Amino acid sequence: MSDKTPTKMTMGNSRFLHEACQALGYSDQVFALLSGASREFKIQLPLLRDDGSLEIFYGYRVQHHNALGPFKGGLRYHPSVNMRDTHTLAALMSLKTALVKVPFGGAKGGIDCDPRKLSHRELESLTRSFIQKIHRGIGPNRDIPAPDVGTNDQIMAWIQNEYSKVYGHSPGVVTGKPLLIGGSEGREEATGNGVAIVMHAHAHHQAESLEGKTVVIQGFGNVGMYAAKAFRDMGMKVLAISDSKSGLYDETGLDIEAICKYRKSGARVSSYEGVEKITNEKLLKLPCDYLVPAAMGGVINETVARELKAGVVVEAANSPITFEGDKVLITRNIPVLPDILANAGGVIVSYFEWVQNMQQMPWEKEKITEELNSKLLKAANHVFAVATGKECSYRRAAYLIATKRLQDAVAITS
Repeated sequence: MSDKTPTKMTMGNSRFLHEACQALGYSDQVFALLSGASREFKIQLPLLRDDGSLEIFYGYRVQHHNALGPFKGGLRYHPSVNMRDTHTLAALMSLKTALVKVPFGGAKGGIDCDPRKLSHRELESLTRSFIQKIHRGIGPNRDIPAPDVGTNDQIMAWIQNEYSKVYGHSPGVVTGKPLLIGGSEGREEATGNGVAIVMHAHAHHQAESLEGKTVVIQGFGNVGMYAAKAFRDMGMKVLAISDSKSGLYDETGLDIEAICKYRKSGARVSSYEGVEKITNEKLLKLPCDYLVPAAMGGVINETVARELKAGVVVEAANSPITFEGDKVLITRNIPVLPDILANAGGVIVSYFEWVQNMQQMPWEKEKITEELNSKLLKAANHVFAVATGKECSYRRAAYLIATKRLQDAVAITS
């Protein structure tokens, strides 16, 4: 499909949504409406490199639906960024915000670059160029970007500054900013902590304890790192972690504090010494109570799903399990806590940050923690109740809830 034509949801998410629409009795026209995007941007971004050469990058932004509120979603800097995947992730955001009752719609964006291969000046120049070309399409009441893979609070600061040059001081245009310029307490660790909150809620639903349970984490960026810390604090044993190169494994449990300190120094997790090394492929198949894919999408396909030895899979990343892989896990009775629930902590605290910016009133961290717990627990318990009542998977339950809310909002506003 050409990037010049409007895209539909791709990969498993479209099929999950289609199943939910069918179960709710919606027509194919409703499915087409919910899967299509409101607006899509593709922007050419010429960059003068430090060595004097010219390189062309492309920036993308997909605004999916805004019936529930302003468009909301991260900006991803990664060589694989393209229109199709950006569309998929934007639609996923619409369902996520609907599920956890955050008054936002869904969006996603990014640039097809590798930020690790750009200098500080090049990265700033590319970011500001992107905002110069897209500023009319974003704003505190229109579309609010946030960090994602390959981006951070510094990049959000550049975005806020560039946007504010045109519209005046506008802290609410992005979330995930540094605290000093309107960021929120608890935002950096929100997604990882949210994963732990949902896991704890599921264990409580199953009348089980997490104390002493084993967990394997694929991906050790912000989400994986903070999730690992939360798991450790709940008395769990983290057996393995990894980055994109390889991983670390210790059957007695890794020293998470030491590894986090090592990672924060700027070193790669895979280069940490003193413990056994393991490939990402083998890591996914380790025996464990909980497997937490926290990296990129599509890592658990049908083949991998047949070889998993985990008791529960928790989707800390977006779309880590393919549609076919999900069906295999259902037949094997391996529960999946789906991405639109498990990793929703980030967008919830982003919402809190936006509220603080709009009200010009910062919140204490205790309030943010309390409100995050409240929203995630309500959403999780609703998903568990629907799954029990309809005897379906947690993913099916979550999609039924989110799809109905999204469709109801679209129907009212159309």
